[in-house]
Amino acid sequence: MIDTLLFDMAGTTIDCGCMAPVGVFVEVFARRGVSVPLAVARGPMGTHKREHIRQVLADPGVVAAWTARHGRPPDEADGDALYALAEPLQIEVLPRHADPIPGFVERLPGLRARGLRLGATTGYTAPMVAVLAPLVAARGWAPEVLVSASDAPAGRPAPYLNWKAATALGARSARSCVVLGDTVVDMQAARNAGMWAVGVALTGNEVGLSWEALQALGPSERAARGGQARERLLAAGAHLVLDSVLDLDVALDRIGAMDGADRAP
Repeated sequence: MIDTLLFDMAGTTIDCGCMAPVGVFVEVFARRGVSVPLAVARGPMGTHKREHIRQVLADPGVVAAWTARHGRPPDEADGDALYALAEPLQIEVLPRHADPIPGFVERLPGLRARGLRLGATTGYTAPMVAVLAPLVAARGWAPEVLVSASDAPAGRPAPYLNWKAATALGARSARSCVVLGDTVVDMQAARNAGMWAVGVALTGNEVGLSWEALQALGPSERAARGGQARERLLAAGAHLVLDSVLDLDVALDRIGAMDGADRAP
């Protein structure tokens, strides 16, 4: 008996491929003379942006490149300095990456007609959300509550963002909530909150392509990339994995059947 949907933002409902955050992470390291591979920059996606930088800084290849460039390994102060660069740059690029996934806004009336409460959580911080939320709302996506990574004691994979959003929406229980996200930590956070975890494969960080680039893929490459993303999300704890949020109605029906069979989150 699902009553609440908690969506991630970038890669799930907006910004196909999570292009805004990954570009910023690559750029801030480049400004310190260190080249970070896209795969490494994408690895911690979905976490608080400060934590994201900390994890990238701990990557062995990044440590080696940083040491070669600066004559010493990176430390906590370097992480703070990189984050200080990242936050204003992230805010600057958000207006270019605020478009909803095509077709998603058109699905919202049907979800609300089912009596579902619609909330969202994000790895973006409160200052970033203050810029992003009105941009997205102007394009038709206005969740009833949007919890940022800085609105809770810890970001993903901790459960707090989901719990805070669910509480604000008056969810009946954790089991009545479905979390939709495109990253490993989205799935882990949903599981840690005791909620249903639904992964989004093609439009998210795991495939990492803009909407235009995704549409340009041939069928075999699209299937291969989507299959790899699906496996990573399932391994992270997803109960189900969709190609995109456009398949949500099917997922809700399947979760209803799983719930009826008493398969708890």
